[in-house]
Amino acid sequence: MFLHEVIIAGFGGQGILSAGRLIAYAGMLDGREVSFFPSYGPEMRGGTANCMVVVSEEPIASPVLNSCTALMVMNNPSLEKFESYIKKGGVLIADSSLVQQKPTRDDIKHFELPATLMASEAGNKAFSNIYLIGKLIKETGIITPESFEKALYGVLSKSKHHLIPQEMEALKAGMEY
Repeated sequence: MFLHEVIIAGFGGQGILSAGRLIAYAGMLDGREVSFFPSYGPEMRGGTANCMVVVSEEPIASPVLNSCTALMVMNNPSLEKFESYIKKGGVLIADSSLVQQKPTRDDIKHFELPATLMASEAGNKAFSNIYLIGKLIKETGIITPESFEKALYGVLSKSKHHLIPQEMEALKAGMEY
């Protein structure tokens, strides 16, 4: 059965909720059932932010996750909070530019990529979440790169459409890392 339950977590302003929204939208374009459940602290930028995304071939009972098949983290507190949510055999993807801690579990697949550094070197720090999504796609097959590109056109304002070719390059680099 096709079922991916993903938690994406970090600080506000890192594109955590945008990443979740893009994955959910792309999942919909792939013809799947989806749910997107955002959560953030009252301080927004700089505060904590996370979202839960489910992409499934079956109807989804609840958008709230008590466990996940994949966790994507962009800060140490998120790893501490959500590592225990990952199901045995699940996937952890961490931005090693910002997450220095290592997971405590050995029953999960762990991938690190310096997404913030990669985005900074590519000239746009806002793409760091895109590198991580690329790795998520590569390791889980949650969505297709083609649907992700279509989701960018559907979610981003027209004034940002000129950035989509660069975002797709970041996605590809994340997949290949």
